Amino acid sequence: MFEGLLPIGTVVLLKDSEKRIMITGVLQKQIDNEEEKIWDYTAVLYPEGAMGPDKSFLFDAEQIEKVYAVGYQDEEQFAFKQKADEIRKQLIGED
Repeated sequence: MFEGLLPIGTVVLLKDSEKRIMITGVLQKQIDNEEEKIWDYTAVLYPEGAMGPDKSFLFDAEQIEKVYAVGYQDEEQFAFKQKADEIRKQLIGED
């Protein structure tokens, strides 16, 4: 299985869901009633794509049930992933 954060463009199915989604961002901050939460991912419906701010989803890696397709990867993405994985580990308190 894939280790660390998945790349942008990855298509997944979340647990207890029937509709696939495509990852559009990582380490997304949400502020609700002055409480801050950092989610692993933000995503949009697949294959529909962006349909407005009320149609995007925030979720964490452990909510993923199945990965259907892994997004594009190149040297730039690998460098970004390395930094993002380090930040995520600091945020969740992993060594």
